[in-house]
Amino acid sequence: MSLEEALLAWCQQERDSGRRPVIGLNGPVGAGKSTLARRLQQRFAAADLQLAVASIDDAYLPWQQRLVAMAGNPYGVNRVPPGSHDPVALLAGVRPWRRGTSPLLELPRFDKTLRDGQGDRVVPWRGAADALLLEGWMLGCQPLPQQQLSSQALQPLKPPLNGAERAWLLRCNQALEAYVPLWQEIDRLVMLWPSDWCWPRRWRLQAEARQRRSGGGWMPAADLDRLVKATLQSLPPDLYQRPVLARATDVRVLDGRRRWVWEGSGEAALQRWAQPCSVSSSATG
Repeated sequence: MSLEEALLAWCQQERDSGRRPVIGLNGPVGAGKSTLARRLQQRFAAADLQLAVASIDDAYLPWQQRLVAMAGNPYGVNRVPPGSHDPVALLAGVRPWRRGTSPLLELPRFDKTLRDGQGDRVVPWRGAADALLLEGWMLGCQPLPQQQLSSQALQPLKPPLNGAERAWLLRCNQALEAYVPLWQEIDRLVMLWPSDWCWPRRWRLQAEARQRRSGGGWMPAADLDRLVKATLQSLPPDLYQRPVLARATDVRVLDGRRRWVWEGSGEAALQRWAQPCSVSSSATG
């Protein structure tokens, strides 16, 4: 059974039992989260189920608040790291819908084309939904105890963090506290895991090239590098993504071309990818 089929069958069972499920989708920039979300929406619609889709990036703080929250970061970005979002805004719409106190689901929306590409909040979306897919690169990441973030504990990270980056990591770790109540609403967690963490930058470069060819908005290479670096160093994957991998219900490991080269559950994925990567199986999706 494919991932789409498994999620559809599960959501049908949840709906028939009177529940409104939330699927979490974690993956780095460029991994294909939006593409998978569209495919799931199409599959669900064909089965007469309404799947709403939201990104954690839909809940970015309004412009002025975001500038204050991101002031002093070493990457020169005004969005992406923990603290640039308003998870309470997502939670305020998800909880009443989940508990049946509101017949409709309300979700914040963000337009990245506003403010010369810096983006800002727009009118929220409101509508009926049988299930929700919530996606984002940091979905499910939990704050770590301070002893895991000491200078000595961070030394093995590759590439190494400088003093400003270590200070920012501590700030991001604290900011994650505000996201935990939202993560607790997730019933089933899907993870797209790169076989090598060099791929996200390449994937994002490819996506920007497609945007440029199509005449859409695109990001200069220097800005792109800052954005990708901000994701990989604000929450280093070995510290924050790997524990999410262990908890994930469904894991799809991706090669450099975003093909699924291995799939399984969280614990099995963690055991396999704790070893040196040697991908030899054929693509599964």
